Amino acid sequence: MKVRINVKWEQHKLGDFGNVQMNKRIFKSQTLDSGDVPFYKIGTFGKKADAYISSELYEEYRNKYPYPKDGDLLISASGSIGKIVEYKGQRAYYQDSNIVWLDHDNRILNLFLKAFFQIVKWSGTEGSTIKRLYNKNILNTEIILPRIKEQTAIGKLIEKFDYLITLQQRKLEQLKQLKKAILQIIASNRLLLHTKKVDMIKVRVADIYKITRGNVLSRSEISNVRTSKYPYPVYSSQTKNHGLMGYYKDFLFKNAITWTTDGANAGTVKYRKGRFYSTNVNGVLLSSEGLANQLTAELLNLVAFKYVSHVGNPKLMNNTMGEIIFNIPRSVETQQYFSVCIESVIDLIGKQEKATDKLNKLKKYLLQKLFI
Repeated sequence: MKVRINVKWEQHKLGDFGNVQMNKRIFKSQTLDSGDVPFYKIGTFGKKADAYISSELYEEYRNKYPYPKDGDLLISASGSIGKIVEYKGQRAYYQDSNIVWLDHDNRILNLFLKAFFQIVKWSGTEGSTIKRLYNKNILNTEIILPRIKEQTAIGKLIEKFDYLITLQQRKLEQLKQLKKAILQIIASNRLLLHTKKVDMIKVRVADIYKITRGNVLSRSEISNVRTSKYPYPVYSSQTKNHGLMGYYKDFLFKNAITWTTDGANAGTVKYRKGRFYSTNVNGVLLSSEGLANQLTAELLNLVAFKYVSHVGNPKLMNNTMGEIIFNIPRSVETQQYFSVCIESVIDLIGKQEKATDKLNKLKKYLLQKLFI
């Protein structure tokens, strides 16, 4: 059934434009890693190959089973439902958890269809534990469709957003790699400062820090915004927004290192500059000699995850943290010098994350206005 919205946009079901075909599971585990043809499955769909198969096997199965042709869209049908790859003749095989979009006879453009697939909420997905997208789910999905000229303009706009977001994400990843490289060079004692090798020492956490813990604080007592009455940041174990929960009227610590003691983020180490409040899911390291700084926190973070216990709920408790040994510059002045350098990179990372997030939100807003 077709419902005319206006003279330019019409409502259809995707099944009005063609058909879909689900690829079948055809490879046994022993056939993988035996060649040079990329093999993809759920999770990494369309990104880095999970394994490789021989050219002979690839040719045998692409001739034996339905296979995409140039321009077809592949949709991840299980796990992370909705990931899209446009098939452009690449030598690659996508396992049965992906659906191939076939024969949409040029009435709907791939550029527009890909934009739609980024915002669509698939209905009728089935499965008690793992949701699965079947052919009928796609065929019965409704879409409001403009003429080809408008499809082209909309598709190119979203494609440009995707390109800009990719560039921003690449820049963000480069900044993160830069920070990681600097820290690894320092930790491995390969750094020169003013042409002289930095004097590094091995230290035990319990020997240089006072080890304590944050306090329980009800969410209802925390302000979402900083005010004169609630000036002090409150940090928890979450990684979103760098663990910032909100703001409180009192503080517990000043210029200290926190780490997540238990849960999914156990072992995550952060430097907290200035006065702050920490919840009880954080352990806290204090130093009256200035040894709690951005650099030492980052160097400790490089190794702390190795000491997390994964028996049941992940944990890194005070006694275990106290036994961790790691490398730091002997001189506090040197630590402070490199702390400033690391803080500069972290600041750039934060700005880049905001720029990337802003683009993603703008793109999402446009897609919602177009398709919802």
